[in-house]
Amino acid sequence: MAEQAVNPTAAQAPPERSPWPALWALVLGFFMILVDTTIVSVATPAIMADLGTDVDGVVWVTSAYLLAYAVPLLITGRLGDRFGPRKVYLTGLAVFTLASLWCGLTDGIGWLVTARVVQGLGAALMTPQTMAVITRTFPANSRGQAMSLWGATAGVATLVGPILGGVLVDGFGWEWIFFINVPVGVLGLVLAARLVPELPTSVRRFDWLGVALSAVGMFLLVFGIQEGQTYDWGTIAGPISVWSLIVAGVVVLGLFVLWQARNKAEPLVPLRLFRDRNFSLAALAIATVGFGVTSMSFPLIFFAQGVLGLTPTGSALLLVPMAVVSGGLAPFVGKLADRAHPRWVAGFGLLCFAVSLFWLGAVMAPGVPIWELLLPIALLGVANGFVWAPLSTTATRNLPMEYAGAGAGIYNTTRQVGAVLGSAGIAVLIQARLTATLPAAPGGAGSAETGVSQLPEALHEGFSTAMGQSLVLPAVVLLVGLVAALAFATPRHLAAKRAPQAVRSAA
Repeated sequence: MAEQAVNPTAAQAPPERSPWPALWALVLGFFMILVDTTIVSVATPAIMADLGTDVDGVVWVTSAYLLAYAVPLLITGRLGDRFGPRKVYLTGLAVFTLASLWCGLTDGIGWLVTARVVQGLGAALMTPQTMAVITRTFPANSRGQAMSLWGATAGVATLVGPILGGVLVDGFGWEWIFFINVPVGVLGLVLAARLVPELPTSVRRFDWLGVALSAVGMFLLVFGIQEGQTYDWGTIAGPISVWSLIVAGVVVLGLFVLWQARNKAEPLVPLRLFRDRNFSLAALAIATVGFGVTSMSFPLIFFAQGVLGLTPTGSALLLVPMAVVSGGLAPFVGKLADRAHPRWVAGFGLLCFAVSLFWLGAVMAPGVPIWELLLPIALLGVANGFVWAPLSTTATRNLPMEYAGAGAGIYNTTRQVGAVLGSAGIAVLIQARLTATLPAAPGGAGSAETGVSQLPEALHEGFSTAMGQSLVLPAVVLLVGLVAALAFATPRHLAAKRAPQAVRSAA
């Protein structure tokens, strides 16, 4: 017989103390792990030179982290339900901090990749717990403000990574992009241990077959998509091809879904969560946001360095207006997310996101003034400010408290898979557009791909066109997210407020 949950009614009781200090402690670690998804890109040339590796080797410094981060999210979200989000978060933060120290101390590419895998596993343990704690400690009518902080952290962190990476690499060396995590991680451990409360656990069994199927399926799918461009979407080794891995991943995940439907005990992913229309639509919308945020930076950075001649740090600084506007809007949007219908708040953000990318792609040309780029980039900040909080709040608003971790794991998994798809998709499109726009130029597309920072002036026009056209892909994908957001149902707390008003109006 299954064990009873520990004090199940307490899971839904309002906290006696303010949940804000705990959230700030969690956000510190969450910010750190998201910065690490992008910070390495700026340090790639320095790592290659210092460790004596090639492009194929150094790509795995990022790929290994993203794989280890994305694959276990379904499982780690459930671990928070089983053992408590506080314990799982502290374990993940300790693993992440020690792995960061290991990364900085390595003297070979193989050990660096291994340390990054461990770092990714630590990040996967931490991420779902932040959303789960918000869901379980903040009342529904004020959860939007908390989610706005969580969302602003996610949006700003992905932008800060390249900027911080450029400063650290230029000033101290590539090792410091990892060493800086150590004092921050120690501080985060102290704060989380003191401020994050122990929450009741409610999962009574663990779905080991579901764990195996989800891990294998996610690995095959994410690896195939993420590394497809590396292997030119062809053969990896022997009879194994990129597409065979992707198909196998889809099949295994299909078996996983069938098992979750048949498992009447404690499935890893309770499929009944998807009966909540808003949860399903928010998961789809956040996947498009993950796609857009990840993919849009590549054409912009390539254009800034290859055509405008900016340094890596200078090109990253173009994103400062986006980060500033997004962070500044967070408190306002958080309050709005608790009071207004999410379809209009999130819909406005997703529309701004798509429009800004179409606009940015249209103005990319040799000799364009920097201020003309900063205008659509500032609109990107408005978009980021309006998408994260309402989407995350809408996804978690109606979650049963005992499934807060599972829901957070699913939500973050869709976001991360969207990011992987964005990275792979934009790489394929950039290559295709370069081939189309630079066929007759001296050196052709190959010249542009091998040395963006030394791009000949004769290639600037075609290269700019290719980068601008590439931004159409994330813009179109974000329109899918817009359609999903516009289909949101009225949340229960808003429907409850409107019901008495309707009765009074009828009277």
